[in-house]
Amino acid sequence: MPEVPQNPIEFFLQNAAAIGPQLHLIIWGMVILCWGFWTLPRNGGRGLLYRFLRLFQHPAVLAVGGLTMASLQLYRLWGVNSGPAFYNMITLDSFALYFDMLFLVAAFLVVIMSYKYLDIEEEQHTEYYALILFATAGMMFMAGAIDLVSLFLGLELMSLSTYVLVGFLRGRKRSNEASLKYFLLGAFSTGIILYGMSLLYGLGGSTNLHEIGRQITQLEDNSLLTLSLLMMMAGLCFKIAAVPFHMWVPDVYEGAPTPITAFMSVAVKAAAFAIFFRIFFVAFEGLWELYVFPLALISMVTMTLGNVAALTQQNVKRLLAYSSISHAGFVLMGVVAGTERGITASAIYLLAYTFMNLGIWAGVILLRRKDIPGERVEDFDGLFFRHPAVAVLMLIFFLSLAGIPPLAGFIAKYFVFTAVLEVAFTQGAPYSSLMVWLAVVGALNVVVSMFYYFRIVVSMFMKTEYLPVPLSFSKGLVVVLVVTGVFTLLMGVYPQPFIQLAQFVNLPLI
Repeated sequence: MPEVPQNPIEFFLQNAAAIGPQLHLIIWGMVILCWGFWTLPRNGGRGLLYRFLRLFQHPAVLAVGGLTMASLQLYRLWGVNSGPAFYNMITLDSFALYFDMLFLVAAFLVVIMSYKYLDIEEEQHTEYYALILFATAGMMFMAGAIDLVSLFLGLELMSLSTYVLVGFLRGRKRSNEASLKYFLLGAFSTGIILYGMSLLYGLGGSTNLHEIGRQITQLEDNSLLTLSLLMMMAGLCFKIAAVPFHMWVPDVYEGAPTPITAFMSVAVKAAAFAIFFRIFFVAFEGLWELYVFPLALISMVTMTLGNVAALTQQNVKRLLAYSSISHAGFVLMGVVAGTERGITASAIYLLAYTFMNLGIWAGVILLRRKDIPGERVEDFDGLFFRHPAVAVLMLIFFLSLAGIPPLAGFIAKYFVFTAVLEVAFTQGAPYSSLMVWLAVVGALNVVVSMFYYFRIVVSMFMKTEYLPVPLSFSKGLVVVLVVTGVFTLLMGVYPQPFIQLAQFVNLPLI
């Protein structure tokens, strides 16, 4: 049992570097919550504090400020391994830094694209932006957690914030239903994870992942260890939306506010994969042969069911929900490989997916106008003839999701396939035939996915009839479209810097 520090303030300051960016997000989140209260006129009066705070016309400005401060703090710490902190509960290693960067980029883009959307929905409230900051802070705690307790606290901070954000459109039954469904199923999956954690703690005699990894290798009977592993796998598969724990995704993605759907599809998924990596490559280190078969099976079924279900969808949000499920299967290919190249491949895939997917969701928000949801495939009809630049950007994003070169999605798929095939053709490697089958199923699913992506492309470029209603343009949405479009192209044309960045992730794990 660690000793209680004699000077708590000094102890906190000595360890605060490891959670510096998270502290910025939490503090700014609380400021945003108070901002709405402080700027309310009292008895019709408008005091000095009110007039000063009204200079910041919208809480989105404060949210961007908080994310900027957290990013600057992260930049200062980049390349500096602060080591374990708070009694070995959290660390700021290269793995955590990479995922923290990904979370902040996603949060930045989502905050910027949210402003116009919330205006259209007439739901512009301070709590929305504060909850995004809190959820991002939870994700960053998850990425840096090296202890079951800190990992669970980060998971709950992210989950609780996301539950509320999903149901933020309080006047809509669809949003309320999505939030309730996500909350109930999310609580159930959390219980499964906790049960797996309790077994793991009992077997390892510690909550520290590194210590657990050392202790469980000495076990003579693996029956309880296998049960713990399967429980953890099941709970985490829910979080990443893998089959057969995907049932919540289409309804939740459809009912949630579109920017939150975008946030969940990239940031929440990446955070779940971050703890997937920590647990399976640290706590379960050396047990690859124990979990490779069920995980490979889940990967293949996830890719297949996600793509096949997307073929018949007419609602774009549901189509992209099933697309998100299939992409989780592709990311799992890197985890199944269980090698340094596999981890790099999954990290590259998550980064590429962040840009191309957020770009598509920004396009969906453009189609949301007053009394026009803009969520049907036919709403994309004739987009090229209305706004050629937007149509071309959307074409880039869809081609990238399909894995067409020279775009980010092609690089991402290239790395996950080569990671799996490298294991498959290594002489004497176990499960080589399984890896070949995984690559074959993945290749077939790439072909299937092209069909439903190109349905929307055909609508944009081949159909000339469209509603003569202007799109919901804003400076924020234009910025998101341009930034995501540039990086989607850049990662495909000049991938080397991004590959080196993703290799940064391996150091603490391999």
